[in-house]
Amino acid sequence: MTRLVELEETGPRKLEPSDIDDEKGDVAVCRCGLSESFPFCDGSHRQTRDEEPETTYVYEDGERRVVERVVTEDGAVGSAGTGDGDADTDGDDDASAE
Repeated sequence: MTRLVELEETGPRKLEPSDIDDEKGDVAVCRCGLSESFPFCDGSHRQTRDEEPETTYVYEDGERRVVERVVTEDGAVGSAGTGDGDADTDGDDDASAE
């Protein structure tokens, strides 16, 4: 199971002493990419419990969708059906020079 996640930040987020959970005495870092308080975990990973192995998902507006995973000849991985409009799923390399 994988997830497509868009991140907008371009730099690091330094952790401060105030980031430590007073009750638990630790910091939980989000690894699923769904947290509303990213980079910190807010429990959103619970939505992923029933994801299937070998399936790629997109979470948008609180809903989960399955998307087709596309691997190009050069090994790059992308997806079809995410709304970017330029996925080449037929493998005929439409972007070749004329």
